[in-house]
Amino acid sequence: MIRIENISKSNSHRILYIEASAALNRGEKIGLVGPNGAGKTTLFRMITGQEAPDEGQVGVEKNVSIGYFNQDVGEMAGRSAVTEVMDGAGPVSVIAAELRELEAAMVDPDRIDEMDAIIERYGEVQARYEELDGYGLEARAREVLAGLSFSQEMMEGDVGKLSGGWKMRVALARILLMRPDVMLLDEPSNHLDLESLIWLEQFLKNYDGALLMTSHDREFMNRIVNKIIEIDAGSLTTYAGDYGFYEQQRAQNEKQQQAQFERQQAMLAKEIKFIERFKARASHAAQVQSRVKKLDKIDRIEPPRRRQTVAFEFQPAPRSGEDVVNLKGVHKTYGSRTIYEGLDFMIRRKERWCIMGVNGAGKSTLLKLIAGSAEPDEGSVNIGASVKMGYFAQHAMDLLDGELTVFEWLEAEFPRAGQGALRALAGCFGFSGDDVEKRCRVLSGGEKARLVMAAMLFDPPNFLVLDEPTNHLDLDTKEMLIKALSDYEGTMLFVSHDRHFLSELSNRVLELTPDGIQRYDGGYTEYVSRTGYEAPGLQA
Repeated sequence: MIRIENISKSNSHRILYIEASAALNRGEKIGLVGPNGAGKTTLFRMITGQEAPDEGQVGVEKNVSIGYFNQDVGEMAGRSAVTEVMDGAGPVSVIAAELRELEAAMVDPDRIDEMDAIIERYGEVQARYEELDGYGLEARAREVLAGLSFSQEMMEGDVGKLSGGWKMRVALARILLMRPDVMLLDEPSNHLDLESLIWLEQFLKNYDGALLMTSHDREFMNRIVNKIIEIDAGSLTTYAGDYGFYEQQRAQNEKQQQAQFERQQAMLAKEIKFIERFKARASHAAQVQSRVKKLDKIDRIEPPRRRQTVAFEFQPAPRSGEDVVNLKGVHKTYGSRTIYEGLDFMIRRKERWCIMGVNGAGKSTLLKLIAGSAEPDEGSVNIGASVKMGYFAQHAMDLLDGELTVFEWLEAEFPRAGQGALRALAGCFGFSGDDVEKRCRVLSGGEKARLVMAAMLFDPPNFLVLDEPTNHLDLDTKEMLIKALSDYEGTMLFVSHDRHFLSELSNRVLELTPDGIQRYDGGYTEYVSRTGYEAPGLQA
């Protein structure tokens, strides 16, 4: 359906692709992977014709429809979410628009002379609309929006009043409703809660078109894709299988290439040693010449290109008392909504609680109550002895001084730290080279989140309260964070929609449901095994 043939592409003096080739065939579901800045979004833009390769070509089969979701959703305002979604449903939305125009024309007294032609055209358009199941369009649009966690009220409300994250969901819903022959999805898992993520996973599994997508959620990708295309040093390499298989295969290929490289290096050293030893002896001249010619003809094996990943290690946190937090009889309401009524909850040292619950269940509210950024209406929240808390919330990014560079901000936060230590810290969280000279005001939301996370973990608290800490982190940075937190000796309380993060780090689960609060010993994996679902109310 789509063929990428020997493309080369440079962007702002940076080479993205060098004679790279790949293909997307019918029914394939492909994960596109590579480090930030490797050219994933550029590849999508070349497939859709928004950019052209410098050399080579990108071919799309005739009459193949493409739906492209990216992070730039544009302006949305003045219409309901459901209308906005229906308007992007491809050919059927164009026909629906013509139907509305014809209906208006039929009651327009100024067009009475054209009425026969208008009625005839209306019949043709209506037949085509029925053929495309246009009258079921609104029901399908509402089904998709409900899957992405929209309430009926949100579906009917002005889309312009929604936050950026919810507008992203509207843009994604437009592509899903369209059901094109090919979907190009650039980070569709961003901004989704766990329930929406699981619904989208099922939708894409059942989608019978071709799919090319990027995602920073390895579990999400593993369950959907059957092929991986990796962008690495300008080339496109295809691996059959899911992301887990790709990781194993890549590691195995690197190992084999390293072994071949080492064998060849040993052979070359031996030949060069012989040449150096006997080059001055006339009796060995023929042998020396023969070996020199042999060396000239050998194809040199390159050592494997290893991506640079920097490990982050915690400094030891001071020990807290055994009782870290104790909530007694906590009541909390927002307007007419009761979030908590008589909540009792104790967190003890070294426990790692993940909070589960549908949208609006009170997950972030619980974190705010414990962190002290919200007060209970009744009851008490007591922090234990020697507890040093670190709270990561989305609004924490607003505390960055926009005029300071990344490095200046870190220096201001840690005036006693050495430059080497701060540069190493910045590198762990994706700020390498000139990136540390960026002013905080020009950072993306993801970069700001990473910077705040870096500062919090550099001087580690013994109690971490984390609200969606993996948002915006790429796969490598997320893996680094998981490894670092695995070795963390303190206590944790967190909300996350990343199932890999949940599985690796939790040892307790607090589930918030309309029927009450459930506690589970054992981590997220045990929770799924015992309850039979991956999120409250959703079957596994």
